[in-house]
Amino acid sequence: MRLLFSISGLTVLLALTGCITEFYPKTGESQSLLVVQALLTDQPEKNVVKLSRSHSLELKEKSLPLEGCRVIIDDNNENSYELEETEPGTYVTDPDFFRGMTGYIYTLRIYEMNAGETVRSYESIPMEMKPVPPVDTIWYEKVVMPENDISGTPVEGCRVYLRTVDPEGLCSYFRWDFTETWEIRIPYDVDNNKCWITRKSTSINVRNTSILTDNIITRQLVNFVSNETDRLGVRYSMLVNQYSLSEDEFSYWERLQNVGEELGSLYDIIPASVSGNIHCLEYPNEKVLGYFSVSGRSSRRIFIRDNFKGQPDYYSGCIEKTVPRQPSPPGFNETVWEVTYDRYTQAGEMYITSNKGCVDCTVRGSAIKPDFWDEE
Repeated sequence: MRLLFSISGLTVLLALTGCITEFYPKTGESQSLLVVQALLTDQPEKNVVKLSRSHSLELKEKSLPLEGCRVIIDDNNENSYELEETEPGTYVTDPDFFRGMTGYIYTLRIYEMNAGETVRSYESIPMEMKPVPPVDTIWYEKVVMPENDISGTPVEGCRVYLRTVDPEGLCSYFRWDFTETWEIRIPYDVDNNKCWITRKSTSINVRNTSILTDNIITRQLVNFVSNETDRLGVRYSMLVNQYSLSEDEFSYWERLQNVGEELGSLYDIIPASVSGNIHCLEYPNEKVLGYFSVSGRSSRRIFIRDNFKGQPDYYSGCIEKTVPRQPSPPGFNETVWEVTYDRYTQAGEMYITSNKGCVDCTVRGSAIKPDFWDEE
């Protein structure tokens, strides 16, 4: 008998990632199509399916969340798990009741509803969850940029690489993404002078290792960190995720990677010429954008704290002028702020700025230190 679990929970994601070319394709489609973002892993966490209806694909606009659907994941052991909609268009599993298992075969079913009746039914092809080896090593190498800064000082960035050993030949197709976090510090005596910024990767990074004889990936480039931001100014961390892919899914990501035209976010505008693994049961010729990804996942974190030359200084122009402390300048603590008060100002004077980011790092990041952020 098939069991049906109603599952609750929350959280995010199909993290789209890193052959390190950002992907923003163009399409000639004009009709509204179903867009599916779905990633199922073997980790004890919430899995998320995001559904939306595209605008005219000629337009650079985000898709509209598709609410009120029934979303179900079946496995090859006759188990069936229904996801809960936690916010418009976002459907999640509960890790207390459901966790992906390597070796299992999963099918995603979507029922678009209207007044309790099914309008359209969608189904993915069955997808086997392949095991993935652990990430063996992550390291970085300094890179001297071809240009210098305005003073002629060399400019440095870094490349982050990984190594993976798969002696049992568990996986022949890989995908990587990452989440990067970096610390920022305001060099003035202000209340919020230390924060952290976190960003997810937005590039496609896949590799076919089926032609390798030793099943070792030795120098896989994960990310290049340039001096375009202050990521390397204090301390930088990257959590790298390694996913197993089927040959079919590898081909999907590779086709997306080859489109290569910069127009917007991947799931805002997906090229209709790149077919996924989901189809409409009632209307087989209807195009569906996106992919139901089923992957084993392993992760590893790196911290980088080094002296990189030529890093940008976001605070060099903060002090705009000196003004009397009394009376307070117009708009004080609303449109102008005190940068610092020290021995360089005369008694009764203060430095001010019209840039709030010079006195409050929460303008750019969060003052809450991440749980994984250990102090050196």
